[in-house]
Amino acid sequence: MPDLIMSRREFGGAAAASTLVATAPLLAAQESSQPQYIDAHSHIWTRDVESFPLKAGTTVADLAPPSFTAEELLAAARPLGIGRVVLIAHHTYYGYDNSYMTDAARRYPGVFRVVGMVDDRQPRPDQAMRRLLREQVTGFRITPWTGGDQWLSGPGMAAMWRCAADTRQAMCCLLDPKYLESVDRMCQRFPETPVVIDHFARIGVDGMIRDEDLRNLLRLARHKQTHVKVSAFYALGQKQPPYLDLVPMIRRLVEAFGVERLMWASDCPYQVEPPHTYAASLALVRDRLPFLSPADRDWLLRKTAEKVYFF
Repeated sequence: MPDLIMSRREFGGAAAASTLVATAPLLAAQESSQPQYIDAHSHIWTRDVESFPLKAGTTVADLAPPSFTAEELLAAARPLGIGRVVLIAHHTYYGYDNSYMTDAARRYPGVFRVVGMVDDRQPRPDQAMRRLLREQVTGFRITPWTGGDQWLSGPGMAAMWRCAADTRQAMCCLLDPKYLESVDRMCQRFPETPVVIDHFARIGVDGMIRDEDLRNLLRLARHKQTHVKVSAFYALGQKQPPYLDLVPMIRRLVEAFGVERLMWASDCPYQVEPPHTYAASLALVRDRLPFLSPADRDWLLRKTAEKVYFF
């Protein structure tokens, strides 16, 4: 699967696990009644493979970093004022098993929402979607790297998009720019379905931010239920903090989509692999986009993700 997830096997990974240790009293002390930021995209996993088995062919030796539990995520997030997080399925480690994420959502009420995965090639994926909604799964990751170039063409995928228009569970697309046209067609076919494009559609993953790719992403703005995650700064463009080379792309997205359809996200734990930090990702949106008003920043850092996922 040639996506951000698969390339992460090259990461060293030990630093994040060794520095992110949480305790329940610490987490409780950091609670606040003030509105807090929402990180719209983080993965978690655990070495407790007896309770939460990894998918066939994967072992704890494959985990990089070796551990990034819900508690380790919260220990990194809370000191930065990040009070809620959207947990994203990690197909590389768990396949279509969402249980570790839904367990975290159950154990931390109101803190997490889940973007899960279901196999659209199995019978009635829409029924699985409705069952998972009761477990705080308010979105589903879909990607051509599990379904091939015809990833959006099957009857199961159509059933998912049709169901999502009713349940409001977002179709969350991890893809390269060449697949934006196929998403465009689905948005035309299912105009009421909420859609989220992850990580700027990976524009700049090879170091080049091509205007043609960006124009194809901006074209989706005419679909009023389509959103974009401003995220994964560590993996795009120059791939160096403070990530100022991404600012022109973010500005064009703001102009096309409006702040109400953009949301900041970290893509932890990869965003905390040195020289990258959680704080640097947050700071780009919070401090380094002078064309945003305080109200605009509130949309990118909280309100859009709240609207899409926390319902």
